[in-house]
Amino acid sequence: MAVTGLTKEQLVALRQFDSPTICNAVELWNLRPRNTGYMNLAIKACFPAFPPMVGYALTSTFRSMAPPRGGDAYGSIGAQLEAFEDIPGPPVIVFQDLDEPSASATFGEVMCSTYKRFGAQGLITSGTGRDLAQVEALGFPTFTNGACAAHGYCHILTINGPVTVGGMIIYPGDLLHGDLNGVTTIPTEIATEVPEVCREIARAEAIVLDYLKRESVTTTGFNAARKECGDAINALGKRLRGD
Repeated sequence: MAVTGLTKEQLVALRQFDSPTICNAVELWNLRPRNTGYMNLAIKACFPAFPPMVGYALTSTFRSMAPPRGGDAYGSIGAQLEAFEDIPGPPVIVFQDLDEPSASATFGEVMCSTYKRFGAQGLITSGTGRDLAQVEALGFPTFTNGACAAHGYCHILTINGPVTVGGMIIYPGDLLHGDLNGVTTIPTEIATEVPEVCREIARAEAIVLDYLKRESVTTTGFNAARKECGDAINALGKRLRGD
């Protein structure tokens, strides 16, 4: 049986915020260096207008340069679907494309339709994708390093082991949040607190943003608003860390 993750309501709460705000919130706990925990610019949203994606990593490795030594190219998808039970909640399919450079597309319309039907929240690959118009019509978020028209000799090698995607190691069950800004992980031990912290950050940032909307502004006034915002965020961080 899978370990229980966040409730549906808690996952929905995380989807209310963009990935930069999520990153800002996570930083306040000082659980990891600020230059870690998120994917680099190699991974981009295929559909930037889609709302944030939240789910738990189901990891796999992939190749397409040469045929698999046995079985058919899509034979492991059934094993992936069975592995959904080992994930704490709704999965995000995460592929590490082992071919360098990527030889062909990791996914297309059929794979994404399958994953979505079985409850996946999206897909991330260090390689490429195809059938992007059809996948967009499905409303299925995907994140890639580009696009490619062909599927080559696509096959899945391993399921639910550590993978490296976008410059970071992803472990099975990692909680992921992604949108047009990129993809980040959320430490599970603080995940339930993150939405309220995001709201507090937004209230602090509104001090500066509201000031800038005034009919008349000055450098002195801006600096005062910025200090008030910074003081509020610093106080929030100290409270979360127990400083």
